[in-house]
Amino acid sequence: MSKQQGQGFGFGLGKMKELAAAFQKAQEVQEGAKRLQEELDLLEIPGQSSDGTVTVVLSGNQEPRGAEISQGALDQGPEAVSRLVTEAMQDAYNKSTATMREKMEELTGGLNLPGM
Repeated sequence: MSKQQGQGFGFGLGKMKELAAAFQKAQEVQEGAKRLQEELDLLEIPGQSSDGTVTVVLSGNQEPRGAEISQGALDQGPEAVSRLVTEAMQDAYNKSTATMREKMEELTGGLNLPGM
């Protein structure tokens, strides 16, 4: 078996261009990720209990920002308030996670890396 001349390691000019483009895209993604973190920090994502009597607000990075508990929730008693707050937190968390996922997909679109 003889090697074809000029084949080298099987890493021709076309592959080098692809690799350079991938590195360029990775650098863009890294810069975009920093901007995305800043953007997510500024977002306020509300979540509500099933009956709307409790609202919590998380940042896009899932940091707690505030909570509103209505008199209607308080009138239901401590156990109900606990359940309603948990529902509102879960709602805000789900929305925050979906927002983060969507923005990461936008950021990494076109970058074909395994596991992304």
